[in-house]
Amino acid sequence: MTEPPVPPLTVVRPGEGREGDLGPIGVAFKLWGADTNGAVSVVEHPFPVGALVPPHLHTREDEYSIVTEGEIGFRSGDREVVLGAGGYITKPRGELHTMWNAGPVPARMIEVISPAGFEHCFREMAEMLADGPPPTEDAIPALAAKYGLQFGQPDWLPDVIARYGLTPPFSA
Repeated sequence: MTEPPVPPLTVVRPGEGREGDLGPIGVAFKLWGADTNGAVSVVEHPFPVGALVPPHLHTREDEYSIVTEGEIGFRSGDREVVLGAGGYITKPRGELHTMWNAGPVPARMIEVISPAGFEHCFREMAEMLADGPPPTEDAIPALAAKYGLQFGQPDWLPDVIARYGLTPPFSA
């Protein structure tokens, strides 16, 4: 049996990594699947005040989040929590979840995605949003389908928006 190749040593210094805009939040690419033999990818997400990520679920990957600045609220299934810097949370595939800035200052989190691959969805979304005119009505749903991402409009969303004074997400 052949062992998989050892991934190259990858060094990403503070402040390094390509950055992009995902609409309600940003993205900074830190480790790509090519850096880890596809095991994981790592991105950072800055959350402006009032930011809310549209509720969604992943069909192909799990996510592990670590809050590094501010306070970020998470809802996964019927569980809700607000975490400050140093808090960790798992978001399993197949479960509808959302995240938002739950505080009065900008927030930031590290996202570990397993297995890798979904970082390319973030890259394509950032490129789509940076390329000029707004994406066509079907562009975001088509991109989501390509990566096994499904959006939802749960009945609890208006309550979360009202409690935290959030900016409603785009419709997908």
